[in-house]
Amino acid sequence: MRFVRAGAAILLWTVVALCLAATVIPHFLDRIYYRGAVSGHFDGAHFFNPDGDDDRLKVTGPGSRVRFIWKQVFGDSERPVWPGKVAVTRAKPPARIEDGRMLVTWVGHATLLVQADGVNILTDPVWSTHAGPFGFGPKRVAEPGIAFDDLPRIDIVLISHNHYDHMDLATLKRLWRRDRPLIVTSLGNDAILRGAGIPGTALDWRGSTGIGKCPPAFADCPARVTVTATRSHHWDSRWFTDRNRALWSSFVVKLPSGNFFFAGDTGYGDGQWPAEAAALGPIRLAAIPIGAFRFEAGQMVSGSHIGPREAIRVWDGLGRPFAVPIHWGTFRLSWEGRETPPEMLKAMLGCAHVDPTRFAATRIGETVEVPALGAAPPPPDLKALTACETAGRFAALR
Repeated sequence: MRFVRAGAAILLWTVVALCLAATVIPHFLDRIYYRGAVSGHFDGAHFFNPDGDDDRLKVTGPGSRVRFIWKQVFGDSERPVWPGKVAVTRAKPPARIEDGRMLVTWVGHATLLVQADGVNILTDPVWSTHAGPFGFGPKRVAEPGIAFDDLPRIDIVLISHNHYDHMDLATLKRLWRRDRPLIVTSLGNDAILRGAGIPGTALDWRGSTGIGKCPPAFADCPARVTVTATRSHHWDSRWFTDRNRALWSSFVVKLPSGNFFFAGDTGYGDGQWPAEAAALGPIRLAAIPIGAFRFEAGQMVSGSHIGPREAIRVWDGLGRPFAVPIHWGTFRLSWEGRETPPEMLKAMLGCAHVDPTRFAATRIGETVEVPALGAAPPPPDLKALTACETAGRFAALR
């Protein structure tokens, strides 16, 4: 009887502890990253998408959310199999690029090295093995396309938002210690960086900053090279209850030889934000996500991620520049097969009568020479693309 009473007491106190945790821990984990005036995308406490917040995960069917979480934890036998490891031939980029040339090297996921006009730019740098806290989270299947020690001196780092697959504090600490680059992010994310001993410049949408510290090649670069935060459609969180305490953004880097646009991580939303970026000047290179768009069989887009179909629309809205597809093939974040995003993009470009060379068929570790600015190609035939989709042309791509 004594053991029964002891067991009942332990059970009771466990329930009490769990109830207290449910009320105390979320407030403890919440963070106030930013305080400022109310705006069209900030309500005084949280940021939001002005074109509507459809960024919550949507799955269908009876018991869909519970079923989805169960499959994420215990596996899904119907989900396409990913390789455990992908072979990568690593690049060894030059120290700097001048004379109007532009090089881009895909390091993996949303990490790119862009070199032009004597400036080296790194986007959402992640060299860690896992995309998550404390060494947990999705494990990379492909090593970074550039060894960290082979990176040239970095002048500008762009951080689109604070999700672990885009803001990797371990990598950012190494970069800051080594190069002291200008680290540009959006409102609130600088508080997270400061907590890790990393200085950062935080911008609101449409805010701009100069390069800060010039390469030796020229002394007037603050006037020649600027970074502007531009709108995207996403959300933020690093814990459980700090959702949308910081802002997400895309970026336009204004360079003498042509602008670079980095979409970061985004859904399609109202589809007007690409034109807002293009209004800052002709875009020579655009980094556009194409992966993690499918969270159950048949999905073509999610609220906070675009797939190949919407990537083509974003490319069109940007003025149809040379583009590099990103955000696929490095960390398994969703349901689709590893090669589905690029294969689907290639098929969709064909249906839309788009020159496939406008999207680089880049592999991790590959360096691509970006063409000079020129006349934009014809717009995509979106009606033909819809007809291909209706006819089931992409149904076999899982």
